[in-house]
Amino acid sequence: MTQAYGEAWYWDKRYAKESTGTFDWYQKYESLAPLLHLYVPPTTIHRRILVVGCGNSSFSEGMSNDGYTNIVNIDISSVVIEAMQKKYSDSPHLKYFEMDVTHMKAFEDGSFDAVIDKGTLDSLLCGHNSKTNAAKMLDEVERVLKKGGVYILITYGIPAYRLRLLSESHSWAIKLHVIDKLLPGECSKHETWELTCPIPLNSDGSFRESGPLENMDVHYIYVCTKHDDGYNF
Repeated sequence: MTQAYGEAWYWDKRYAKESTGTFDWYQKYESLAPLLHLYVPPTTIHRRILVVGCGNSSFSEGMSNDGYTNIVNIDISSVVIEAMQKKYSDSPHLKYFEMDVTHMKAFEDGSFDAVIDKGTLDSLLCGHNSKTNAAKMLDEVERVLKKGGVYILITYGIPAYRLRLLSESHSWAIKLHVIDKLLPGECSKHETWELTCPIPLNSDGSFRESGPLENMDVHYIYVCTKHDDGYNF
């Protein structure tokens, strides 16, 4: 079924079975909050944030409770969007729209300060026409970001693959962070690497120091800042 991960019918069917409750892919808001505070502080200016492939995650609710006031959420599944619109109908900071992340024409160029992706790019890469759809998604993400805006990608994809994909035809600076994976029910555990400290990279995106990061039980977080000068790393 992984080949259907990019299809609306797959997610409609899945969310129809998960009519109640929430599920967060990879990490919960509490775990990632320090990194968001670093790159997208909630208290300095009014920031507009896009969460792609939101599903029935409580991540955006956590952001709202933490002081973020303009959070737009999109998902390809009409079933989950209808459920989330109903659930958060009284939450003015949270907006939900049915939308394909590879075709976000409803949003103007440069209209978001940040785009947050927990597993959506990974999902497309497991589906049909993976390379084409991933490229379309990244083109759209870059388009809707303001200059200086950040695309925060939380993924299982190791740098050898993700850095190459992210840097193809995209004019953004990339920083890499890592965070320990959590087992179901875990809230936190001892960090093997400080979340807010970027991993040193060479100009070509390779590790400056050879180490075991690609074999560690971590999620990789790529913070891509939009520039117009072609500088990548």
